Amino acid sequence: MAIKVLSIGKTKEKYLLGEIDKYLQRISKYARIQWIELNDVRKKSFKSVDDLKRLEAEAFLAELKPNTFVIGLDEKGKEFSSRDFSKKINTWTIDNADIAFVVGGAFGFNQLLYSRMNTMVSLSKMTLNHQMVRLLLVEQIYRGFSILNGEPYHND
Repeated sequence: MAIKVLSIGKTKEKYLLGEIDKYLQRISKYARIQWIELNDVRKKSFKSVDDLKRLEAEAFLAELKPNTFVIGLDEKGKEFSSRDFSKKINTWTIDNADIAFVVGGAFGFNQLLYSRMNTMVSLSKMTLNHQMVRLLLVEQIYRGFSILNGEPYHND
């Protein structure tokens, strides 16, 4: 089983990078995890936000295998408690050889990518900075694995 976390653009803040790396290391004792930051397509020419989202979708789709279970992080996604999210991680990793969490850019996703997603998750009803979402996601993935393994990280 392999987990990919795909995002558009580089994580710029050093404090976020350090924390993300910490959780990626922790997750690696449970699963193979890849952190993939795709090139920011804003540097290319585009005519509209829809055009930008289409270019981002094409970049994401190029990284996904046909059998990968795709989880989009989206404000329209389902919210979970940490315990319920851990159950979902368990199900997703048991039922699928590869899963990918997709973190979109500032304007969200194009319909091409929505149609490829198997499910969507929301980390909050509030709008979150997509740079910070990356850290929140890997922390929750780690928390989910620690719950599944009965480790003392999570407190109810």
